[in-house]
Amino acid sequence: MHYRIILRILGILLMVFSISMIPPAIVSHIYNDGVHSIFYLCLAITVATGFVFWLPANNVKEELRTRDGFVVTVMFWLVLSIFGAIPFALAEELNLTIVDAIFESMSGLTTTGATVITGIDDLPKSILFYRQQLQWLGGMGIIVLAVAILPMLGIGGMQLYRAETPGPVKDSKLTPRITETAKALWYIYATLTLVCALSYWLAGMSLFDAITHSFSTVAIGGFSTHDDSIGYFNSPLIEAICAIFMLISAINFGLHFFAWRRQSISHYWQDPEVKFFLSTLSITAVVCVTLLSITTNYEPSKAISDSIFMVVSIATTTGFATTDFASWPSVLPFMLLLTAFAGGCAGSTAGGMKIIRVLLIWKQGHREIKRLVHPNAVFSVKLSGKPISEKVLQAVWGFFSVYMMVFVVMLLLLMTTGLDQITAWSAVAATLNNLGPGLGDVSANYSSINDTAKWILCFSMLLGRLEVFTLLILFTPIFWRR
Repeated sequence: MHYRIILRILGILLMVFSISMIPPAIVSHIYNDGVHSIFYLCLAITVATGFVFWLPANNVKEELRTRDGFVVTVMFWLVLSIFGAIPFALAEELNLTIVDAIFESMSGLTTTGATVITGIDDLPKSILFYRQQLQWLGGMGIIVLAVAILPMLGIGGMQLYRAETPGPVKDSKLTPRITETAKALWYIYATLTLVCALSYWLAGMSLFDAITHSFSTVAIGGFSTHDDSIGYFNSPLIEAICAIFMLISAINFGLHFFAWRRQSISHYWQDPEVKFFLSTLSITAVVCVTLLSITTNYEPSKAISDSIFMVVSIATTTGFATTDFASWPSVLPFMLLLTAFAGGCAGSTAGGMKIIRVLLIWKQGHREIKRLVHPNAVFSVKLSGKPISEKVLQAVWGFFSVYMMVFVVMLLLLMTTGLDQITAWSAVAATLNNLGPGLGDVSANYSSINDTAKWILCFSMLLGRLEVFTLLILFTPIFWRR
């Protein structure tokens, strides 16, 4: 393990992250909310700490190895969440404890969207901007951004990319060089954010709301500048724009890259993951509309609009809301939370297990049924007519098994802190899948639960953001053996 190179990278990344304190400070000056001094102080603290990390190892030229990449990825999310929490802890308007500040920061950077803050409408604009900005930075992953910078500083980045990039296939690259891959992803990410903000603004949002909500929409984060979330605007057009960009952001960014490169969208309809994803959302929406129409007094048009929006929001693990879905007939909230386990497509900003894994598990289950009928026959699992290797299928099943075991352990730990079963179940589902809203005591926010439960959920958010294995591998003895 190259500890000096790890410290050097952490120092560089912290100094780069300190720049993120400048935009909210500027917003503070524009709206004259008096919070700018906090962001300048945080900038100084972050830069100074990063410099202290970097200075003793500034001449180290060793190559970053795979194990180092895992440590850097995990440590940076931990360190970043701590330093990202400083503005929340120092802002008197929030009056947050240390655990609450770290919870809010972790939730923002992991794009979970779970919050402990109430009275959001009355907060200073700069604090609101900072919350949204955290989600935007975490959406595609600050590590991926760093991959475009570190090679220029003499540090190889492929190990970080493999450790951070979500999805079952880790070694695929859109371009021959990892730096160009990271740049391509961020160009697409930034362009989507710009188009989303412009669309919101033209639809009637204020410029501030349009920019900040575009951050959390494209990042699939779910933070809002209003307590009522997207429902605050009471606009079918804004809801439609939000749903469209949530869907776009939940689709593999590799497909967006090829659409830009080839100037064609035909490959979207040929991708099995996208087809399965859209089919799942469509079926879930139909079920929601049907049950709401039968069991409640919903008007047909309202039932359709709310069902479509909430299905897209929950299934993509965004967490925006136009209505209190927790008050729907009991089967619907649980069904929606189950869609969050599948999440969005691999290579997107969505959370969850990723829909491609669910598709492969479904196909493999179907194969096992056929094997029972024809035990001597040879069946292969295929996507787009191409067989999937047994190694990939075993990896998918291994991930699914560990994911479920982690969920059960987290659920039991939360219940030992005194939370009821519904609250505990939904809180773990919401944080492990990086969704945000839950049921029971966490349907509105997480401020009422105890501090021990918040620490557990912080760990759950980190597990979900790093797709479990990247974090759990650090707890295995074999990882630390020479």
